Amino acid sequence: MTDAYVALADGRVFEARSRAPGRARGELVFTTAYTGYEESLTDPSYEEQVLTFSYPLIGNYGVRDERFESDRVHPNAAVAREFTDDVAEWLADADVPAVDHLDTREIVTSVREEGAMACGIAAGPDATPAAARAELDAAEPMSAHTEIGAQVSTPESYTVESTEASDVDAGVTGVDADVALLDCGAKGSIISSLAERGADVHVLPHDTDPATVAGLEPDVLFVSNGPGDPATYEAAEALVEEFLGEVPIAGICLGQQIVARAVGGETEKMAFGHRGVNQPVRDLETDQVVMTTQNHGYSVADPGPLDVTQVNVNDGTAEGLDHEEWNVLTRQYHPEANPGPHDSLGFFDDVLATVAESRRVVAAD
Repeated sequence: MTDAYVALADGRVFEARSRAPGRARGELVFTTAYTGYEESLTDPSYEEQVLTFSYPLIGNYGVRDERFESDRVHPNAAVAREFTDDVAEWLADADVPAVDHLDTREIVTSVREEGAMACGIAAGPDATPAAARAELDAAEPMSAHTEIGAQVSTPESYTVESTEASDVDAGVTGVDADVALLDCGAKGSIISSLAERGADVHVLPHDTDPATVAGLEPDVLFVSNGPGDPATYEAAEALVEEFLGEVPIAGICLGQQIVARAVGGETEKMAFGHRGVNQPVRDLETDQVVMTTQNHGYSVADPGPLDVTQVNVNDGTAEGLDHEEWNVLTRQYHPEANPGPHDSLGFFDDVLATVAESRRVVAAD
């Protein structure tokens, strides 16, 4: 049954089956993850994008909201070879168009060869190729979404208290810490990963002013993941500049890019990005390779004065940045790994270790 169409920027139109009706447009990207569809669909980093799953069957273990990374579905639409009824009903209830019964292998190959591209989708009884093309014509590049941070960030500050009885003498895990987390589209598992290690996490809007952060007297300024072009997060960049060298600074994914820009580095759009749970990353000091979860379409092209400590095995892009004197520690991948391997969970311990070290320095002075 053909009652849906996917129009690509390269001129092709795919016939498909509607699983959740509606019209949508956005940047077409793909993930290679074969599990974690609930986490991916609720990841704020997919805002304003159309998410294609390369794995052929999506939904084979149901839908459970305890796996969600946020309170809503973020992609503008979803595409798969086949969605189960559970996932299709979930997306329909969320008013997110979904289509299947098309050749996702061809779509993924096209994106790999030509790069992430705009697409338009029309699904439902009144869908036509012309309607899908009209959506495509109205699509904007990610860099044009200058207010994307406001779409995914918390509108008001709130605090997630430590979920572990902490003890400052217990080592890294158990350090009492106040983390000011700048929410640029943070996954819930990042917040819980810090809280589970003894931190009180103050979740702040992406454009929080320096005076508010200073009033919290944080032990760490943590810049989260999020969608879009890092160049559009000017307030976050300015905040990092304000506290650079004053408190330890950490970042994940978009957070790494924002931190790099704040110290004079540069970022760039990637051809099709890294999205999946099997990206190999090599540590330059230990030469150890770990498998990581990733979801980003931009990368750090020039780290400025920051040291590149980890690189992607496949393409050499910067995966970890460090500055010992300024107490800066960032990762391009997602150490919380929901979904994905837990090879890099120690990053959160390393972040809290900077708190302990900072306190020792202050005490010595």
